[in-house]
Amino acid sequence: MNTARTDAISIAAGNRRLGWKLALGALLMCGFGYLLVPLYRVYCEYTGFNGTTARIDPGQAAAQGIDRTRWVTVEFAANTSADLPWAFRPEVNSLRVHPGEMVVAQFEARNLGSRAIVGQAVPSVTPGRAASHFRKIECFCFSRQPLAPGQMLKLPVQFQVDNNLPPEIGTLTLSYTFFELPGIRAAGPDPRDARL
Repeated sequence: MNTARTDAISIAAGNRRLGWKLALGALLMCGFGYLLVPLYRVYCEYTGFNGTTARIDPGQAAAQGIDRTRWVTVEFAANTSADLPWAFRPEVNSLRVHPGEMVVAQFEARNLGSRAIVGQAVPSVTPGRAASHFRKIECFCFSRQPLAPGQMLKLPVQFQVDNNLPPEIGTLTLSYTFFELPGIRAAGPDPRDARL
């Protein structure tokens, strides 16, 4: 009978150890899942994977020489998520640029909805190999964009195509998709402005 009790205690202790190991494993998986998004973002920025573009300051961009012997066509695409009631488009569909040249392109966004909405643009460049050679100096995608109902906004992006863009790439596409930032309230008009 003593052996049966010892076996039961041994099984209970083993079950407790197994429970702690499983809990630790679940905790590690949750931690890995939490860190996966920032790690993936860093990986994409470093490699240009998934169309992630690089950011460059104006001084570095100006220091890069312009290759006037070569032209690259930059096409623009503008999209919104299905639940965002905005009209969003580029002012021109494409530009021809020299590598190393600093260029400004304009986009336009209009809130077609009946409420103020805060949006965030997510950029992508195709082909993927070109993404690390497309450098944004200033971009509306660096910050949130609040729009009141009916409001229209001009959204500039200043960019540069790197001189090291592989010569077989003559055309690249800069695409933006706007998403609503749920839970972020757009600052509406101040009701005190209606005092007049």
